[in-house]
Amino acid sequence: MSGWLGPAVLLVVAGVGGLLVVRSRPSLAQRLDPYRGRTPGTGPDTGAFWAPLRRVDRVAGAPAAGGLGARLRAAGLSDGDADRFRTRQYTQTAIGAACGLVLGAALLHSTVLAAVGVVVGAAVGHTRGPARLARAADERRTRMRLELVTIDQVLAIHVRAGAGPVQAITRVAGRGEGAVVDELHGIIASIRAGRSESDAFRHAARCTAEPHAARTYRLFALAAEQGADLGVALRALSDDLRAVRRDELRRQATRRRAAMLVPTIAVLAPIMLLFVIAPLPSIVLGGR
Repeated sequence: MSGWLGPAVLLVVAGVGGLLVVRSRPSLAQRLDPYRGRTPGTGPDTGAFWAPLRRVDRVAGAPAAGGLGARLRAAGLSDGDADRFRTRQYTQTAIGAACGLVLGAALLHSTVLAAVGVVVGAAVGHTRGPARLARAADERRTRMRLELVTIDQVLAIHVRAGAGPVQAITRVAGRGEGAVVDELHGIIASIRAGRSESDAFRHAARCTAEPHAARTYRLFALAAEQGADLGVALRALSDDLRAVRRDELRRQATRRRAAMLVPTIAVLAPIMLLFVIAPLPSIVLGGR
């Protein structure tokens, strides 16, 4: 086995080094992407360098490039971070495969375990990045729900004071910060670029990852088209968000109470049962 172990380890290490060094040279279109709209039908990682890796993703059942862009935006990143995410993901895949090979071959001295270690290590390394991205997206959605409770109230105050939809979000975006404020900045930039107010709000409602934020943007789009009463509707949305947050806290409290019972059931209950059962033999057998 030692005859093939050295070349195999060198091959894996060379692959890791190649993934760390090789980068797709950005084209002029990719460099101009932050300053113009992306051409329809193109994804964040459409270069020729990623073509074989996207085939691996399709075989593994991973989302396509458009799905990656949506997940990056849900986590607060941009489409330009897709190349870095892909590079990091496949580097971790190669590192995991190398660790599995070394563990199975050098430590366990088994060819079968080395092959299994390569597969398991590659799978763990390949799924680590998407799992971290999903956690970041969930945390960002939670922050947005917390921010929307206050932002909807402040927007309602500005609207009731006589401000228009765009003027209200401009005031909030100029003084606030956070995930929702970042999306408001995007809406303002889209309107200043020439898009109509209703189209800008509806586009933001389609792109946002938080359903409650989408409700707010659709409400602004309706107000821009038909002149709906924003003040009352925004206060109602804020009340709904408070109710949703209250229900989430109750569910979290219930889960934590259940988790607190685990040490009692798993540790204390067997000990108490042992103390109850221990005298039974002497009682049944008459003190023998």
